Amino acid sequence: MQQFRGTGVALVTPFKGDLSVDYDGLTNVINHSIDGGVDYMVVMGTTAENATLTAEEKSKIIAHVRAINKGRVPLVLGVGGNNTQEVISNLQAAEVEGYDAILSVSPYYNKPTQEGIYQHYKAIAPHSPLPIIIYNVPGRTGSNILAETTVRIARDIDNIIGIKEAAGDIVQALYILKNRPEGFLVISGDDMIALPMVSAGGDGVISVIGQGTVAPFCTMIKDGLNNAFAKAYETQYKLMPVIDMIFEEGNPAGIKALLKAQGVCDDVVRLPLVKASDALTKKITGFLKELS
Repeated sequence: MQQFRGTGVALVTPFKGDLSVDYDGLTNVINHSIDGGVDYMVVMGTTAENATLTAEEKSKIIAHVRAINKGRVPLVLGVGGNNTQEVISNLQAAEVEGYDAILSVSPYYNKPTQEGIYQHYKAIAPHSPLPIIIYNVPGRTGSNILAETTVRIARDIDNIIGIKEAAGDIVQALYILKNRPEGFLVISGDDMIALPMVSAGGDGVISVIGQGTVAPFCTMIKDGLNNAFAKAYETQYKLMPVIDMIFEEGNPAGIKALLKAQGVCDDVVRLPLVKASDALTKKITGFLKELS
């Protein structure tokens, strides 16, 4: 699964001032990301504000990304939830033409046990039309997929090919890397520790900042994968302030402020999120000037 090594980006959904989807802005984000060197793109992740999109909007966005991408980079489609039967139904009905894998988040809010998490993935996997990357993000789901559970899933379920590991716990990531079966992808879901995970043997990142400071971030991950760590960490230290900035007032408010500062799309988000404050926007704009 070399196509999912390197930098993937979890695309934002740009909105206009009236809160309708800005498809021109989305086109800009896609081209900005690909031109900057991303290896693949994730559609309908948390960063896309998918929780506030209608079914019709989701369908149109999925089709739009496919049409604009034109096969240039692999695409991953987010299909997850906390109702196992509904996830199965959504996988069976998913519009996967032009897509290469599914990203499926661990069930949120229900707070299942480790056995419940395992059984959830075991239940949905046979119904997926594409290989699945599991997504562990305890800060949003309320429960952590322990390293032992990840490795059990990796060994037992053939079409689950990797994990987006976003617990922010490098020790947990190390245990997964140590014990994973051959070929199972360990992808960082945390921009700040993506390079440390790569240096330990990880396969890259599904990133938020990667669609903002595209070229330097993508180059950093490539350098890490090529064992050019001195160069990679030099870039990491330059980018650390802006990585903190884009999450300071929540995701995707921060990354949208950064994208607006670059003229890529507007910074509008849908309630219950609110756009970045003027103070944060000024900090982000100032950082971009220094970076350039």
